[in-house]
Amino acid sequence: MGVYQKGNTYYIDYYADGRRKRECIGPDKRLAETVLKKRKVEIAEGRYLNIKKNEKIKFENFADQYLELHSKINNKSWQNSDLHNITILKRYFSGKYLYEITPMMIERFKTERIKEVSRRHIPLSPATVNRNLACLKCMFNKAIQWGKLEENPFKAVKLLKENNKRLRYLEKEEIVRLLSRCSKRLRPIVVLALNTGMRKGEILGLK
Repeated sequence: MGVYQKGNTYYIDYYADGRRKRECIGPDKRLAETVLKKRKVEIAEGRYLNIKKNEKIKFENFADQYLELHSKINNKSWQNSDLHNITILKRYFSGKYLYEITPMMIERFKTERIKEVSRRHIPLSPATVNRNLACLKCMFNKAIQWGKLEENPFKAVKLLKENNKRLRYLEKEEIVRLLSRCSKRLRPIVVLALNTGMRKGEILGLK
């Protein structure tokens, strides 16, 4: 936090709500120092002007409103999607006001979440974590739309890269069932694919 000069103009630099703020004051250094002191007092007393624009609502309370007013109305499978995601999000963000949640907190959630394992002791996939994050992003967007939040902290957060490739080998019983359903013409093509791993285009290009 401090006063600095660029050319003939003085600026003040400070942190509020976990975010860095800069204000252009003008050519008067004493005025800049006075404004900075005022901002410090406002932040300490919770009267900072940006906080006034945000409703003081805890994350868990807004999450319940989101489920009632948005999820249950617009999402038929809300219990398996939004409710599941919000239960996880509450573990990390409960007790905080919406405006207190910063991009760094979301990044920390993302980092800690990807280290977890599922009930079957399988590491969580990036796609699973991204579903949690997508739900959180939608919640913040709704909070802004409903006038409870001024700025979406998720704007500075990126989703994890997903690997959508899935490799799985058929079991013997599955191979038998597959071949039993093949026509006479298709069967040799499928047998060739099963035994060589050749791609569809490679097989159809054979002469």
